[in-house]
Amino acid sequence: MSFLKNIFGKKEIPIKSYSDFWNWFQNNEKTFFNVVKSHKHIEKGFFDKLSPKLAELKEGYFYLTGMYDDNTVELVLTADGNTKNIVFIEELVEQAPKINGWKFTALKPALDIENVAINMAGYKFDSDNIFYYSNDHSDYPDEIDITIIHNEQTEENKQQIGNGIYIFLDNYLGELDFVNNIDNLKIIGKKEAEKELVPIAKLKDFLTWRQKEFIEKYDGVRYDTSEDEHSILEAELESGNKLIAVINTQLLNWDSKASHPWIAVITFKYDGSNNNGMPNESDYQTLNEIEERILQQLSDKDGYLYIGRQTANGERDIYFACKDFRKPAKVFFQTQQDNNKFEIEYDIYKDKYWQSFERFRPNY
Repeated sequence: MSFLKNIFGKKEIPIKSYSDFWNWFQNNEKTFFNVVKSHKHIEKGFFDKLSPKLAELKEGYFYLTGMYDDNTVELVLTADGNTKNIVFIEELVEQAPKINGWKFTALKPALDIENVAINMAGYKFDSDNIFYYSNDHSDYPDEIDITIIHNEQTEENKQQIGNGIYIFLDNYLGELDFVNNIDNLKIIGKKEAEKELVPIAKLKDFLTWRQKEFIEKYDGVRYDTSEDEHSILEAELESGNKLIAVINTQLLNWDSKASHPWIAVITFKYDGSNNNGMPNESDYQTLNEIEERILQQLSDKDGYLYIGRQTANGERDIYFACKDFRKPAKVFFQTQQDNNKFEIEYDIYKDKYWQSFERFRPNY
């Protein structure tokens, strides 16, 4: 038996929880430490082993590594800007054990401007050639709309410049602040600028000031939906299929929408081919039960406002406006894992004034 064990090797325990991952990591950390410190074969000796283990937990974990100091390896786990995955990065790092010689960091940290210089695709990105200005909108006073200017951007290279700018801002602002503090971002060349250019080194202080104002204005703002009435909106699509939406149109007229800037949408795909795009009776009941379970977890008093749902063309979309993106990401991911009857997708994005739902407002 021992001979067979040696031939086939020891079967690795599947990674089903954060503790499973960290137990595996601790068993291999000395090897990983030496690989990173030697600066040799990091891809093969560390990343190729790390990546599949993270993927067993969930898709969407990315990573960076290097020497924090002479005796410490830093492993930065990042969502690569994907809002849906940030909470899972944070939770994994929160549960990291203390391991001598290792520093674990959730999300890319902010760097001082003098430490951010990127060379990419033949272009340089630093404080000497990147500027910004802010755009104000009277209809959307709390929206932080930023235009970034790179001296060398042209129509031909805008994709390469755009990619470099996003990486630059991720490192300069820090991954979480980049997601939280900018609502709209446009990247242009110097010739397209319509306002006075401000050095990019001043952007961080500007965003901190705007975010402080925003928090002071909306901190603690909640909305009680229990007395609201929902409107039933019906339409016939060009295909002849039905569209039915049940929407809290009263909530859509609220004047403090910006206090709940994150829109969370979960989509269930079913077979509506024999019913004008609508679910059959069994699917209809199951969808309602799933929706009710979601509503029990995402309540208005906690900052998750149920906007309503739309059903058409073999899909049901359920909409929330949220104070924060973390809990909806967890609830939607778990809903996806728990239900194999439907194909389920979800998205979470910033829309401070709920412009996504203008189509549901009366007289729009």
